[in-house]
Amino acid sequence: MAIEVIELSKNFGDLQAVKEVSFVVEKGEVFSLLGPNGAGKTTTMRIITGYMPPTKGKVYISDVDIFEDPLIAKSHIGYLPENPSYFGFLTAWELLEFHGKIHGMSAGPIRERGEELLAMLKLIHAAHGQVRTYSKGMVQRVGIAAALIHDPRILIFDEPMSGLDPPGRKLVADLMLEMRDRGKVVFFSTHILHDVEVICDRIGIITDGELQFCGTLPDVISESFDSYEVLLRRAEQEQVAAMEQDGYAPVIFEDKIKVGVPKGDLFAFLASFMQNDMELISIEPKRFSLEDFFMGFVTTHPKE
Repeated sequence: MAIEVIELSKNFGDLQAVKEVSFVVEKGEVFSLLGPNGAGKTTTMRIITGYMPPTKGKVYISDVDIFEDPLIAKSHIGYLPENPSYFGFLTAWELLEFHGKIHGMSAGPIRERGEELLAMLKLIHAAHGQVRTYSKGMVQRVGIAAALIHDPRILIFDEPMSGLDPPGRKLVADLMLEMRDRGKVVFFSTHILHDVEVICDRIGIITDGELQFCGTLPDVISESFDSYEVLLRRAEQEQVAAMEQDGYAPVIFEDKIKVGVPKGDLFAFLASFMQNDMELISIEPKRFSLEDFFMGFVTTHPKE
């Protein structure tokens, strides 16, 4: 396991911001922590990266307890905070040199890796410009470059898509997938559910400090899938009436009929109505989107 979180809790006075949260992130996967504002995402990520002690619980980074041996554990991590902020007089190169030296890199590897990252994140043209002249999206991208300068095994990004335009989001999404393909671990939080659907292997949903769901996107589909949409060649009027009598709501258009059938009733429905040469055209699972699935937790567990 790349990241293991065990019964993590964090209290701020009487406020319990994180409550008994446990999950793992495996090697070579992209994992996203989803949740509304104030759900506990950033607090959880700050604890995982070792910047905030927990009230209770354990965090292991590559099997190393981050609070018992922080130097070794943190050497595996590249971290992008939610709102990266840098001295405005620094340039991108100076930031990368600073972060590289923190991680014990010499000038040659910093230069080589820095050129690669600046090109990858489309910042070569601004490499010698001061950060105060950068747009929010450029600051976000140089922050990602700084997090990657030492080629860490585990990337932890808090809202990495914040402030990025659509091309910038695609650039970062492609970078995450490339890192995964190289065997890295990407753990990030976001509000942009489309990006989650495109790049994530697994997700966790946290609300009011509690982890409500943790699983793969196929798990999401399974959880949110409860009926089929059955399309038939139009039946006789008597068969339509029989469907209605059994509680179905067939919709007739042209020479076809569409019927919503609960997941557990499919075989019984087909056995009852696939008669008299009625033609089956298609059977499609009727699924909610990730947004529908996510909002189900948010509305069920509103932030007080």
